Amino acid sequence: MYLSRQARIQLAIFTVVALAASAVMVLHYMKLPAALFGVGRYTVTVELARTGGLYNSSNVTYRGAEVGRVQSLHLTATGAAAVLSLKSGIDIPSDLKVEVHSQSAVGEQYVALLPRSETSPPLKNGDVIPIKDTSVPPDINSLIDALNTGLRAVPRDNLKTVVDESYTAVGGLGPELSRIVKGSTDLSIDARRNLDPLLALIDQAGPVLDSQTDTSDAIQGWAAHLATVTHELQTHDEAVAGILDNAGPAAAQGQKLVERLQPTLPILLANLVSVSQVALTYQSDLEQTLVLVPQLISDESAGLVANANTKQAYRGQYLSFNLNLNLPPPCTTGFLPAQQMRNPTLEDYPERPAGDLYCRIPQDSPMIEVRGARNIPCETVPGKRAPTVKLCESGEQYVPLNDGYNWKGDPNATLSGGDIPQLPPGTPPAAGSPGPAPPPIAAAQYDPATGTYIGPDGRQYTQSDLAQTAPKKDKTWQTMLLPPPGR
Repeated sequence: MYLSRQARIQLAIFTVVALAASAVMVLHYMKLPAALFGVGRYTVTVELARTGGLYNSSNVTYRGAEVGRVQSLHLTATGAAAVLSLKSGIDIPSDLKVEVHSQSAVGEQYVALLPRSETSPPLKNGDVIPIKDTSVPPDINSLIDALNTGLRAVPRDNLKTVVDESYTAVGGLGPELSRIVKGSTDLSIDARRNLDPLLALIDQAGPVLDSQTDTSDAIQGWAAHLATVTHELQTHDEAVAGILDNAGPAAAQGQKLVERLQPTLPILLANLVSVSQVALTYQSDLEQTLVLVPQLISDESAGLVANANTKQAYRGQYLSFNLNLNLPPPCTTGFLPAQQMRNPTLEDYPERPAGDLYCRIPQDSPMIEVRGARNIPCETVPGKRAPTVKLCESGEQYVPLNDGYNWKGDPNATLSGGDIPQLPPGTPPAAGSPGPAPPPIAAAQYDPATGTYIGPDGRQYTQSDLAQTAPKKDKTWQTMLLPPPGR
């Protein structure tokens, strides 16, 4: 038979398409190479107590994905055995549990592989999973018989009451129930989309559940305390109801109060932050003050005992003043020199001189300014004393000015604006260096011939009777407050 060229081309194209379709059907759909020769497959035997409704070609899943089929089922001395044909290239841990589940209530069982350890070696061809690591669902016939027996045990009248009450409970709730069903469906769909994270969560939930088991006593104690709280709430139900009724108006009043305080409250809170930081820094001092307050009140109260139950009680406390003028002598080192000191009678108020003015004699001076600024303890550096916060936090050590007592060099040294050099932290004292000089004796050069002397303020005074013995009648405390004669 003669065929035209066009017919031969059409027959060739048809033959190629038919061969491709046959190959797809044989390889992809029928999977004859895998079924006949086991290409791309390996087999694992699962021992079961019973078949549990399994059948040949039942699905085998791992983490919710299909990884093989049930190749065959046969009976054994202890139950049944299922031969699973699994896909190669998927590493399934050998430490796993095999469970038989149903896709629906009417059957269609499948095998679920549930791994227990990710670090175990993968399954290989010929492995056998023992019966202790497998489980099958209960027999549906036994379940139905048990349900039937339970229904027969319930009186018909009571069962009718249950049905009627159930209808009353859910009657008219169709839209709400449909929303619940729709929400459950959406939740299931989302869970299916996020199956791997959910499975990982389930696999890793063991430590969390173990912690709950370990803290069972604490949970029981919490439950007991919660029961006590609920009992108290039930006992004081009226009071709780009153709180709930008045909470709304009280909250509204509180909101109005906050709105009225809106312009100033943020500023107040910001200022309180600074105050709280200062209070935190001086916490130990505040605690010590609170400790000493009772003793101080006790001492103050003791001054009233002498006047108790007398006509002088209204006059208050007995106080004794001991005036020790210039004992010890005032400290002048670190302040303005005598030539620049202002007269107290002046009424103007010039700007404060630049620099830090404080007594700059040695810290361990036993006679002059023992409680001066140089001996203030550093709050943030325990065991250190310094006159300024900057010196406290710098790590440097305090150094007296000049030799500590006598003024030398530039009289404006303290006001020059430069920092007084301090010892760097950790610097040891020079070997063989002498200790601090002893404090000077509070004395002034007095000329008995003229009766003149230079006071601590740098001025000249005249008092001719200093070298003479004053009569007893002039030895009163009032004469100590009078200016010397001839001033």
